[in-house]
Amino acid sequence: MAREIAINIYLFFFGMVFKFFNILFPTKDKVVHVVSFSENSINIYKEWKRQEQSCRTIFLLTKSSLTSEFNAIKQDDDQILQFTPSSPIAFLEGLFHLATTKIVLVDNYYGFLANIRFKTEVKCYQLWHANGAIKRFGLKDPSNKKRSKQALIRFQKVYKQFHQVIVGSDKMKEIFKEAFNLNENHFLPIGIPRTDVFFHEESIYKKKERLLQQYPELRTKKLILYAPTFRDENLETYELKIDLELLYQDLRDSDYLILLKLHPAIRNTVTVDDSMKDFVYDFSHFANTNELLFLTDILVTDYSSIPFEFSLLNKPMIFYPYDLNHYKESRGFWTEYKELVPGPVVYSTNELIEVIRQQCFDYHLINTFNHEWNTNNDGKASYRFVKYLQADLHSEHKKVERNQ
Repeated sequence: MAREIAINIYLFFFGMVFKFFNILFPTKDKVVHVVSFSENSINIYKEWKRQEQSCRTIFLLTKSSLTSEFNAIKQDDDQILQFTPSSPIAFLEGLFHLATTKIVLVDNYYGFLANIRFKTEVKCYQLWHANGAIKRFGLKDPSNKKRSKQALIRFQKVYKQFHQVIVGSDKMKEIFKEAFNLNENHFLPIGIPRTDVFFHEESIYKKKERLLQQYPELRTKKLILYAPTFRDENLETYELKIDLELLYQDLRDSDYLILLKLHPAIRNTVTVDDSMKDFVYDFSHFANTNELLFLTDILVTDYSSIPFEFSLLNKPMIFYPYDLNHYKESRGFWTEYKELVPGPVVYSTNELIEVIRQQCFDYHLINTFNHEWNTNNDGKASYRFVKYLQADLHSEHKKVERNQ
């Protein structure tokens, strides 16, 4: 109850300030990115500049989403603003831009969308941060049963703000329809910008080389990336459910090394023993997961969306859902878990080691999975989206000219 009250107070003031700016100031040719995850926004921005398009770009983000990739954004009057009340001046400036832009790009659920009303000429695009989905979210999240009626109404208001949702496949479109309660007209099947890099061999090579120069010891090894999905329970007492000591004892004399990619909220509670420092490398601090995938030979994960992009590389995956029954009850799946994932399912470190040693991988299954979930992803998604946004801006200019 207290949390709902705090949310409502915040959204009320957010809405009031937005309305003030919205009434007093006209909309301008701007693109405002509200960013939780950098890859989509950075790809779109780079493509925008490559096409030499002229339109001011504003990035509204939190400190945790400010990656090194944003260092390149210093052109013209483009801006990066910390969009949090703890930075009040930047927050107000960000609110001003949000209220006076013609194009808004969001990549997550943002509650403030429930309490604002864009002008009719404004378009809000949802560039969801995942290319596919295993676990349920949005209106189909099982935890909604514990939510208040007011919270569920707020969710619906947020989803109604999306003029269009960018999708990489029909399968993901069908999921969004249920999660956001949207119809067919709300979707742009032009591909996900963050997947473009998977089709550019030269770019992949450069990203790999940059990492290998920092970690030359990885160059001659086969790399197993363990990237479990984020769980928001027991953060203070989190324990890694993969037995690193057992992996070390069994695989240390092989060509394999282990890379860890844990969520920032839990990585500080996991320590790697000094005796394994040449076998286990913690990359939890590394912001761009896609770049790690280019080095990875075998991916080990559970309910993460990483496999949907990793399948573009046609490399093997192992699924380690150690809490499958509990997770199915608390979060739910869009499809029966074992029918969806394109790789062996294991429930212990011993089983994991056995699959690694036996190389029990079905590449045909991986390829089928890739074609189903990456139908529209071909390396040109950013190009198409920028062209689409430009057409949107130009059409607005024509409307204004006709009305003058």
